[in-house]
Amino acid sequence: MKFRSLKTTAMLVIGVSAFALQGWASEPTIVPEQPPFPAQGKITYVPRASLWEFKALPEYKEPDWVTEKFVKAGKLPPVAERLPKEPLVFKTGNMPDGIGVYGDTLRHVVGGRPEGWNYSAGQTQGWGGIDIELFECLTRTAPLFQVEATDVEPLPNLAKSWEWSEDGHRLTMHLIEGAKWSDGDPFDSDDVMFYWEDNVLDPNVSPLNGATPETFGAGTTLKAIDKYTIEWTFKEAFPRQHLYAMAYGTFCPGPSHILKTKHPKYAGTTYEEYKNGFPPEYLNLPIMGAWVPVAYRPDDLIVLRRNPYYWKVDEAGNQLPYLNEMHYKLSTWADRDVQAIAGSGDFSNLEQPENFVESLKRAASKEAPARLAFGPRVIGYNLHMNFSANGWGAPDARAQAVRELNRNEDFRKAVTMAVDRKKLGEALVKGPFTAIYPGGISSGTSFYDRESTIYYPFDLDGAKALIEKIGLKDTDGNGFVNFPADKLGGRDVEIVLLVNSDYGTDRNLAEGVVGQMERLGLRVVLNTIDGKQRDAANYAGRFDWMVHRNQAEFVSVVQNTPQLAAVGPRTSWHHRANEKGELDLMPFEKEMVDIINKFIATNDNEQRSELMKRYQKVATGNIDTVGLTEYPGALIINKRFSNIPSGAPIYMFNWAEDTIIRERVFVAADKQADFELYPEQLPGKPGESGPTN
Repeated sequence: MKFRSLKTTAMLVIGVSAFALQGWASEPTIVPEQPPFPAQGKITYVPRASLWEFKALPEYKEPDWVTEKFVKAGKLPPVAERLPKEPLVFKTGNMPDGIGVYGDTLRHVVGGRPEGWNYSAGQTQGWGGIDIELFECLTRTAPLFQVEATDVEPLPNLAKSWEWSEDGHRLTMHLIEGAKWSDGDPFDSDDVMFYWEDNVLDPNVSPLNGATPETFGAGTTLKAIDKYTIEWTFKEAFPRQHLYAMAYGTFCPGPSHILKTKHPKYAGTTYEEYKNGFPPEYLNLPIMGAWVPVAYRPDDLIVLRRNPYYWKVDEAGNQLPYLNEMHYKLSTWADRDVQAIAGSGDFSNLEQPENFVESLKRAASKEAPARLAFGPRVIGYNLHMNFSANGWGAPDARAQAVRELNRNEDFRKAVTMAVDRKKLGEALVKGPFTAIYPGGISSGTSFYDRESTIYYPFDLDGAKALIEKIGLKDTDGNGFVNFPADKLGGRDVEIVLLVNSDYGTDRNLAEGVVGQMERLGLRVVLNTIDGKQRDAANYAGRFDWMVHRNQAEFVSVVQNTPQLAAVGPRTSWHHRANEKGELDLMPFEKEMVDIINKFIATNDNEQRSELMKRYQKVATGNIDTVGLTEYPGALIINKRFSNIPSGAPIYMFNWAEDTIIRERVFVAADKQADFELYPEQLPGKPGESGPTN
């Protein structure tokens, strides 16, 4: 169905009452259907309970060399004593290739560099799956891509079960009992409360993925009932949405017995000393993940070895992981794709479309060492405009004037109509990969509804008419429009566009935006900064426009949902409160906030679906963000690896490193390669260099 009149559009675009219908330069319509993409892998949907459970087994096993070299020598307790009372048990029926065997190495290539191991205080470990590998969280979401839509709820993890109070305001969580950190220290509620009280709630500490008190609901409290029980108290009733915020990467506790030795509250140090107290050279940091960092060579390599206290097993009682070692070669993100295709690396999330065609050609060869599988179109890019006009980021006169333009509906319409999305996509890659994306939630999510997605077609003449309508004209003849004479002295309208320099795709899209805005008469100055600087500028509010790759909330919807609107002072990526905590929301933003709050508050699937349709109409109709393009990603993995689920997206609820469930990935005995650098060794003592014999 197409919208045939502005009257019809106005009726269907709920909440777009702020639009002045008179004088529209171009008629909005439903976004075009996406081109078919036959290379997309097929997902088999299963009940949530079919993935794993917690239970005791009659016996447990481990690699023979661990028993011979460590248990019999008295260096380790028997495996049954190292496991919790009821380990997490992966069910064989959900393992694509069944029970695995021990041995081999998974070789990653990453473009990031580790700042240190203090995830709780905001240090990056270099990305590319390292942090996911080290830090386990209360719940887990990545494998939910294969769970039936009617059964989607976060999976248990460090929290093995939970129940709600009758009124829905209290949530009691039961932690896994008897699990241990990789150095043998018990994991319990002390670790959870240290993360909450001394990291999330401490205003001087910023956990890596931006966890704040609002992440778990304004006014939420948490207390420990006993060593293995914690209790959340929420202002809302039954806010099951917050279970998603307890997964990666916003509620992943660190080892309190180690971190407290550097925390100001316990050690009398500074917050800077706490954050930087565990640099990359500090090895064998206790973790709850499957592999422990044991070696680090700057700008070269990070090596991780199996965690002898890992608390997950298969149904045969084999302690996981199957793989003994993990490598992270420190190179570039583009090199990750190249090495995975060539076979010198084993894994990559192929997410830069500039590499798609060549990668497909190479993977098509029978001799190719890696297989390549595309998932749904879940990689989307948006242009975010800073909507805060009441002081966030302390803008100067120019930046303030730009923000006022950003809040002008005709200006936003002009910008989105001046974006030729077809050309932007074709500039990245030829073929049926990219699709027109006007903004809003991803087409790859189960909540997506095309008929609710409003699109302003490319219309440069119409966009120019709107620019002139709001009083922006080229008064000095240099090709760029000027502010009115009574504003900033009639100078050129100049907008600074920030973009992450770590990825070629981000830069290419930003350069395309700059060129297309020049045709509209807007001078857009490109400022390329690395991802860490970009995030800092974003959080501080120091930007006019920013190219953003979509986060989890746009892809899964049920994860990080508060970030879809300014429901709190720090939830929206492009509209945050000033220093007084005040939000100057526009009418359509208020409606988005209302929709998102209702979405969070209900567990009625039909109501949620209808609410998200409304959200999509309001967000795309009012141009909350300017969509740029959307395309699929592909998982590249060496053919020797087994237990890789079909159709695994490279990013949906989390990255593919977690989606494939690496702890149960294995290599058949006849395909194993000799890549281990520290064979038959286990992690040493915290802070010491290297593993131990």
